[in-house]
Amino acid sequence: MPASFIGSGTIQAMTTRPSLLLAAFPPELAGLDDHPPAGWQAACTGVGALAAAVATAGLLTRWMPRRVLFVGTCGAYDDRFRTGDRVRAAEALAVALDLLEGRAYRPEAETHRWVATWDGPCGPLPFQACPVAVPPGVTRTLEGARILAALAPVEHLELTGVFAACHGAGIPCGAVLGVANRVGPEAHREWRANHQRVSRELRDALRDQGVL
Repeated sequence: MPASFIGSGTIQAMTTRPSLLLAAFPPELAGLDDHPPAGWQAACTGVGALAAAVATAGLLTRWMPRRVLFVGTCGAYDDRFRTGDRVRAAEALAVALDLLEGRAYRPEAETHRWVATWDGPCGPLPFQACPVAVPPGVTRTLEGARILAALAPVEHLELTGVFAACHGAGIPCGAVLGVANRVGPEAHREWRANHQRVSRELRDALRDQGVL
């Protein structure tokens, strides 16, 4: 799905700027791409932090939203969260095992942490807040999960790109994620089995909480 995809719901003339609902790809919008909530536009960023940063920056320029909410799925590094749990991103951290294990270093001037700046009219987003680790690829080993768990309880691939673009544009941003798998050798199989259900349940929970 192209990153420029926009939900086909009726766009009403609004005196205020819309809010922007983002996900990596259509299944994680769970039907909200075709029927965005009133006052929202829905779009997909593509997979990975770099694609998400470029797509989000373009969407912010196009829509000039008053705030951005990213929804999606994530993997849990350990038992702090289980499949089906939901988390709110407190911050997005750009991480890599090569950095943590001393095979690479990060220049001091490089930004690697972006905090959520959501300013929802009904108060903070629901669910437990936690940092979200964003590595360059899906972690496949239990040892890698153990190392990364020291920084965050969950792993996701797009959030640093989304938050970086929003920070650069000065637009408030937040994210809520459903846990679809445990990080490790079986992560992809578990994710494929669970991600659509977890995304639907996250959508329904956000509706129940009055966010959407």
